[in-house]
Amino acid sequence: MSFEHNTFISPFTWRYGSVEMRAIWSEVHKRRLMRHVWVALAAAQQQAGLVSAAQLQELRDHVNDVNIERALEIEQEVRHDVMAEIQAFAEQCPQAGGIIHWGATSADITDNVDVLRLREATAVLIQRLEALLEALASRIEQYAAIPVMAHTHIQPAEPTTLGYRFAVYAQDLLHDLEALRHLAANLKGKGFKGAVGTQAAFAELLEGAGMTAAGMEAIAMQELGLAAFPIATQTYTRQQDLRVQQALAGLAASLHKFALDFRILQSPPFGEWAEPFGEKQVGSSAMPFKRNPINAENICSLARYVAALPAVAWDNASQAVLERSLDDSANRRLFQAEGFLACDELLRRTLRLVEAMRVDEEAMRRNLGSYAPFAATERVLMALVRAGAGRQEGHEWIRTCSLQAWEALRQGGPNPLVDLLAAHEEMGRYLAPAEIAALMNAGAYTGTAPERALAFAQTIRAILAEQ
Repeated sequence: MSFEHNTFISPFTWRYGSVEMRAIWSEVHKRRLMRHVWVALAAAQQQAGLVSAAQLQELRDHVNDVNIERALEIEQEVRHDVMAEIQAFAEQCPQAGGIIHWGATSADITDNVDVLRLREATAVLIQRLEALLEALASRIEQYAAIPVMAHTHIQPAEPTTLGYRFAVYAQDLLHDLEALRHLAANLKGKGFKGAVGTQAAFAELLEGAGMTAAGMEAIAMQELGLAAFPIATQTYTRQQDLRVQQALAGLAASLHKFALDFRILQSPPFGEWAEPFGEKQVGSSAMPFKRNPINAENICSLARYVAALPAVAWDNASQAVLERSLDDSANRRLFQAEGFLACDELLRRTLRLVEAMRVDEEAMRRNLGSYAPFAATERVLMALVRAGAGRQEGHEWIRTCSLQAWEALRQGGPNPLVDLLAAHEEMGRYLAPAEIAALMNAGAYTGTAPERALAFAQTIRAILAEQ
């Protein structure tokens, strides 16, 4: 079976996601893990005296010899993917073929395989997220004290610092890291519980063998290095899939916020950030001058897709009728892989942006010069009252000057507010022009942001050091 560009293939096959993540969700890896689960079951049954050492060794010898072509050929006849893989494995193991899958149901194999892949994929995301947080910590430290204009309602508000802004993104992502670490530590397989979870077949099989079904399950799961749910039906609870997708959606939300802010700050009216732009890179097929934020836009686009996936997992969890139905099977083949592949791409692109982004400090100073004086008037008002002026009178003086300054900005000129306040006759009776100019220094009106940003960078590094 060959997949090339003359037929539909998923963008995740070649455009989005890393080679490493694609390998985890590949068909070859899935079938190899299926064989490892069968070997684990046989290893437990060998300790019970049901399987010979020679049979177990034969299975181990062929555990990695996946032959998809043969399995698909068998599947065309039997119309059952797990049975087809059993038969393909059995053909390679003439002594042990007859004991493969002994007492098990398909989900004893596939559900444990799914969790093994979920765990591997989560580990990759954790590694990528840790690298991103390390890069953000460096940016926080680099720009902790550099003032920039902050915005609320996408309107100029008061100054903050660039390092503090990076800390805002990092704080959300640090919570996402904690969620992924918790998820990885608590993923559980189905175990080996049979057709409806009662272990009835295994209990009968082990009768007189001196081993319980629970004991056999424990040995097999220990070989896989995987914990098992104590209670399962034909499958593990699909609430676990929902928790996984919710964690991925939370991560995607954090990355979407960063990318959306990036797009805004790259627009010419702000002009403070910019994506790296290659010498021969084309921004638009129609407008040669364009430098579009294509990576940030891609992050937003993929993040929206990840945000939609928990709805499918929710349906599976809430509609898992009685002991199991198969109406979750097809969509789980899609969203489990694609959720991780999308997040893999999101993290890789975001790391590249954080490491290679251009910060225009002149644009930041220009925006501060245009809008920060309005925020600094609060300091002037407090100083006026402290010097003996009436609060309402001072408020009116500043309001009048501010309206004149806004009009000057509207007409394309620089912000004259500092000069207007310094030259105001009534205000001059309480504050000298030099005092007013010092109070209007926007760079001195960032509060505790620099110190708290630096402290948070250290918090990030401490958490990253935890294993």
